[in-house]
Amino acid sequence: MKLHIYKFQGAGNDFVVLDNRKGQLKLTTKQINRLCDRRFGIGSDGLMLLGKSKKYDFSMRYFNADGKEGSMCGNGGRCIVAFADMMGIKKFEFEAIDGYHRAEVLKRKGNGRIVKLKMRDVSECRKIGRKSYFLDTGSPHYVEFVKDLDNYPVDVKGKYWRYYFEGGTNVNFIEVEDNHLKIRTYERGVEAETFACGTGATASAIVACIAGVKPASVKGNKIKYDLKARGGNLSVEAVVSDKKEFTEVYLTGPATLVFECDVEI
Repeated sequence: MKLHIYKFQGAGNDFVVLDNRKGQLKLTTKQINRLCDRRFGIGSDGLMLLGKSKKYDFSMRYFNADGKEGSMCGNGGRCIVAFADMMGIKKFEFEAIDGYHRAEVLKRKGNGRIVKLKMRDVSECRKIGRKSYFLDTGSPHYVEFVKDLDNYPVDVKGKYWRYYFEGGTNVNFIEVEDNHLKIRTYERGVEAETFACGTGATASAIVACIAGVKPASVKGNKIKYDLKARGGNLSVEAVVSDKKEFTEVYLTGPATLVFECDVEI
């Protein structure tokens, strides 16, 4: 079977993207894993299908690099919006595994887009240790403040926390630096560190707010954090209540088409 694939990346978090609005694609776990393989396939952190939706403008299905369907992917969501924009879709309200999302394309330049994506509201965040937290931003995330993040053993510590919680989790390590947060993420399904993670950036910004880290900007009850991942910069905005409930949560950053090609699987 021949597929026409598109490869996108959002802050270095990369994805194989397929147009499945006709519903013709029935890929197996093995085929998805092969496409995502960096030696024997295209190479990516995951694969996404752009599909039809009865209620919204389109749907998003996300699969981890291991070939299994995953939970919400923030950078993937921004990339599929950029793809939808390139496919001529004019509005960006869509459904994913965690429910409804909407997005806005803030800037277009060549194959690149700046996409602002609405994430789910967050009202629960569990403190695990003196400097660590657990919460769900569409995907489960463990977040821990560390020192000397550049030299931190992300793979070793990531593997430990990955299976600590029932069902598994993504693992984020963050460090406060000047007026932004540095972040490194170990992703489940990839089972390795990725260059960025959108739901992880969202989780880390929320944890930073709860922990009292000064935001990059504050306007009334609206806060914004800037984050620096290994693959690029992201920002997270939210409206925060006195009870530390987070609504109108938005993830903003780049989404770029890397290439498109035909592949035989």
